[in-house]
Amino acid sequence: MEQLFAQLLTLGRRMWKYRWAGLLAAWLVGALGVLVALLLPNRYEASARIYVDTQSILKPLMSGLAVQPNVDTQVQMLSRTLISRPNMEKLVRMADLDLGNQSKAQQEALIEMLTRELSIRSTAKDNLYTLSYRDKDPDTAKRVVQSLVSIFVESSLGASRKETATATTFINEQIKNYEGKLEEAEARLKEFRLRNLELTASEGKDAASRLGELSNQLDRARLELREAENARSAAKQQLAAERARLDSAAQTALQDPSAFAMPEMDARIDAQKRNLDVLLQRFTDQHPDVIQTRKLIKDLEDQKKRELADMRRNSSGTSTSGGSAGTPVQQELSRMLATTEVQVAQLQARVGEYSARYQQALAALKTAPQLEAEAAQLNRDYAVHKKNYEELVARRESAAISGELDVASGVADFRLIDPPRASNQPVAPNRLVLLAAAWGLSVAAGLGTSFIASQLRPVFHDTLELRDVTELPVLGVVGRLNTPAEVSRSRRSMLRFWSAGSLLFICFAVGIAAMAVIANRGA
Repeated sequence: MEQLFAQLLTLGRRMWKYRWAGLLAAWLVGALGVLVALLLPNRYEASARIYVDTQSILKPLMSGLAVQPNVDTQVQMLSRTLISRPNMEKLVRMADLDLGNQSKAQQEALIEMLTRELSIRSTAKDNLYTLSYRDKDPDTAKRVVQSLVSIFVESSLGASRKETATATTFINEQIKNYEGKLEEAEARLKEFRLRNLELTASEGKDAASRLGELSNQLDRARLELREAENARSAAKQQLAAERARLDSAAQTALQDPSAFAMPEMDARIDAQKRNLDVLLQRFTDQHPDVIQTRKLIKDLEDQKKRELADMRRNSSGTSTSGGSAGTPVQQELSRMLATTEVQVAQLQARVGEYSARYQQALAALKTAPQLEAEAAQLNRDYAVHKKNYEELVARRESAAISGELDVASGVADFRLIDPPRASNQPVAPNRLVLLAAAWGLSVAAGLGTSFIASQLRPVFHDTLELRDVTELPVLGVVGRLNTPAEVSRSRRSMLRFWSAGSLLFICFAVGIAAMAVIANRGA
């Protein structure tokens, strides 16, 4: 601590040697500061306050039907981006700041000055915005603030409408794009269905399911065929037994002219014809059951003709070869046999048809997975395009409603709380602060000048400092005795120095006091 104090004391002694240079520098800097503070032009401030009401009764009512952006965020962003170059160029024209013949450099300087001087202060909680501008002319400042208020309101409306138009245009382009994609997907799906009708007619079943179903149907048809064949065999056996029992009666019955009648054969033929009529009502002429029934009718008619011919040939010479019309039992057995033969024929045709279908399904099973995968892909693409298309159409309607809502209610309600007004008294420069700063700079300049001079031309004031710097022994010190004239001259010099320093202090104090009085009177 003592060493630091000694160093400071030594530095003070060195600076005291160049006190007049420091005092001169203080006076020069002080005079320059006072001159600058007094010559700076007055600047007047114009300001306006705007309240932005972002609440609207229509927006809660249109919730879910229209897109409702965050109006608070939009207004805040608009206020932050209001001071931009395009807006400043527009502001120059609206405030008539470009009336003079200005060069390109002057125009750039004017825009930079506006950007620097314009101020937008906001209270986000209350949506209250204060727009202010300072200029040498209060009328010019007022015009600038009025133009800025107009740009602020117009920019909000224009930005909202521009965003709505841009969104609508983009959605319309996307809808046209998806319309083309949807038409292409529909064409591909239609072409695939035409090429694979058997796949589309399967009611959503895959190839394995269809093959299993055909296999079950074929097994049931075969089982029914076996049952019908067994029933036919039983009917034949019963009919043969009945005929053997009535053989003798049949021989005698041949002598009767009515013996040539064949009611059972006629019944069978009639039954087959009725069955054919039923089949023709359900199927075409090319159906296997129709073809088989017609063949059976033809066979029965041929058999009847042959039996009639045999009965006529044998009726003349033998008594053992005739037949009778038969008993009711024999007729019932004949009808049962005819019915079973019809069933057997139908089931044989059914088994053949199911066998052919089964073979076709078995052959198509190899290519079915590829076709099913292709169909699934086509359906998936079509579903995706259709979903996106419907969503885009719905959003276009929502955008249209949103645009109409903005036109009806606006993004926000801008209320001018305080109209643009310029202050009567200048708000800048603050000469009181400038004078105080000039005083501080003058003192700093004096001290700095003395310090720099002492460092440029240092001197030694005691033997200890000399010995520490030179690292040589000091043998002695020679003192100096001042004459009375030198002492008197030194006193006068000291008096002049302190008088000049005090005068500098008094001048600044008087100037600051005067400025304070003037500022209080203006307020």
